[in-house]
Amino acid sequence: MKRPSAVRRCADCGELVGRGYPDCAYCTGTLEGPWLADWHALCEQRGVAAAADAQRGLAESVLATDIGVHEWTCVDVAMSLVDCPSCERELGTGPLGCVLCGIADETRWAWYHEAPQGAITSNEHALRQARVALRAPHRCRQTVLLNWRLALPFLLAGQMADGHPPRWTTAFLRAGRYDELASALSYAQFSAIRELPWR
Repeated sequence: MKRPSAVRRCADCGELVGRGYPDCAYCTGTLEGPWLADWHALCEQRGVAAAADAQRGLAESVLATDIGVHEWTCVDVAMSLVDCPSCERELGTGPLGCVLCGIADETRWAWYHEAPQGAITSNEHALRQARVALRAPHRCRQTVLLNWRLALPFLLAGQMADGHPPRWTTAFLRAGRYDELASALSYAQFSAIRELPWR
């Protein structure tokens, strides 16, 4: 599924496309389209119907399989379809004290460290990190969360070469100047903002 070719404003939430994730349906569909395309392909391959129970059964099967057998996108969708048996939240998004969510989230990233070169691009890895953080905002620091929210529109349009927000944005966020960064309509404008001193 093709990503947006340029940064644009979402007609539904008014933010740059991606920043409304996961509350805005259009932003969510734009980010998660490739995840869902891979998941639907797996469902079709396995002959699994669209019914919620059938999808949940496949999700449980995917999560019980060895790391690396399924696409990382399918693992992420499977986790979103299964509730944690301990905290009953979406698997991997529970409170920090939930051991099973912690284990599930660590296992999600194990594939990345074992994956062959080129199996996932730096842009895809960054989009995955942003998706995970924004689905469970209570599991990361506020500055990390805001950095991913700021970066998402540029990541979706392929404008961030290394896939990660620049470190200097943290000084702006600690100073309460998120809106100043969010006003940039392209990564060129964003990266041209004059840095703040750390102290």
